[in-house]
Amino acid sequence: MIARSHFMLCPASCIVFFCMAVGAKAQDAEPRLYSNTPVGLNFLIAGYIYANGKMAFDPTLRIADADFHQNTGAIVYVRSFDLFGQSAKFDVIAPYSEFAANALVNGQFRERQMSGFGDPRFRVSANLFGAPALTVKEFSNYRQDLIVGVSLQVSAPLGQYDDTKLLNLGSNRWSFRPELGLSKAWGPWTLEVAPSVTFFTVNPDFFNGKKFEQAPLYLVRTSLIHNFASGVWVSLDALYLRGLRTTVNGDKGDNEQENVRAGVTLGLPVDRQNSIKLNAGTGVYTRTGSQFSNIGIAWQYRWGDGY
Repeated sequence: MIARSHFMLCPASCIVFFCMAVGAKAQDAEPRLYSNTPVGLNFLIAGYIYANGKMAFDPTLRIADADFHQNTGAIVYVRSFDLFGQSAKFDVIAPYSEFAANALVNGQFRERQMSGFGDPRFRVSANLFGAPALTVKEFSNYRQDLIVGVSLQVSAPLGQYDDTKLLNLGSNRWSFRPELGLSKAWGPWTLEVAPSVTFFTVNPDFFNGKKFEQAPLYLVRTSLIHNFASGVWVSLDALYLRGLRTTVNGDKGDNEQENVRAGVTLGLPVDRQNSIKLNAGTGVYTRTGSQFSNIGIAWQYRWGDGY
């Protein structure tokens, strides 16, 4: 029988993967983030995502056949509001995950399992042009052309964290992700392009008191969306990311990541207040970094002015 034990992995290599594993949903495309939404509405979303794949480590490390799988549930609250005459939204995400990984480390089997809350994320997204603040009644006459928007997402270090472990669901640091969003409609088709950069603060208590730093994550996501008259919509999504090189106690790791991912999202209205969203994504190119696939489902309920 194979005994269970904790991973004994290089911190610089390990944390880069785990930022991707825990944040798999966040690193896939989010179609329609900058679409116009009637103001005064509330959205409650319950979602689930399953991710699995291979971990990549520094080639000098004796780690082979590293696999993981992760189940993540999340509750999301969104509020739309009027900001200087344009539509805007505030959202908060609270994730809970179960994570398991195994690998051969120096020829010996190692396994790590954990469950708990991840770091919550808060975001304000504001349209600057092309998305006037409208009531539900006024919105029936709105037709999109070009929308320009911005957003800022903040991740707070409130998730499960143990400085004696290399793998954690929380990161013990803040992150800040400003993003620019462009959305252009041509009849039933909409093209969205959103470049962003994520900055990370220092984790001063990483793996028994080490100082952990990480380079910014540069990311561009695109979505080509087709809207049907029935209210159903489908989106082909793509994402390019680069960065996340780590530094532990001043020693820089040779682990900058570069990945291209692709996915598809399907939106299905149930009635006036309820809808379901299905999505799936996978890696299509990995020069450096980990490779994983994910599939998810989310239910959305909305209420507020005009409903």
